[in-house]
Amino acid sequence: KGEYEFLSNFYPCKIEFEGSAYNSVEHGYQAAKSLDPEYRAKLAQSIPSNKAKAIGKKAVLHKSWDIIKFKVMEDLLRKKFAHPELAEKLLATGDEELVELNWWGDKVWGVCKGVGDNNLGKLLMKIRSEIKNRANEEFVRSVGRSIT
Repeated sequence: KGEYEFLSNFYPCKIEFEGSAYNSVEHGYQAAKSLDPEYRAKLAQSIPSNKAKAIGKKAVLHKSWDIIKFKVMEDLLRKKFAHPELAEKLLATGDEELVELNWWGDKVWGVCKGVGDNNLGKLLMKIRSEIKNRANEEFVRSVGRSIT
């Protein structure tokens, strides 16, 4: 909530994933759990993010889900932060450590009661660093052009 709400996977943001449009990273992530077109179509509808998560809890996971879920999340986050206004907000977090704190016990994507892998926070910081590096490279190129 509040100032950093945009970091949440529930934050409204159009995301395209494997030919379908979703209303948030959460919608896309839950859709990616299954290859069933009907299941994915349900998640492409205009439903709240918490409902998308609830639908995802009932998904019949495709056999490689545990192997690909981190890559799927990274891809979805890259698409989210390709939106210039969200990239700017992410850059505005500076060099702060980003931690997905939660009370519901998610120790894979976040940290609960001081314990967890914080994979969501790590991915956000990785993408922030890449955006910063691209911006620096573009600045250096533009300065070089203006000097010559």
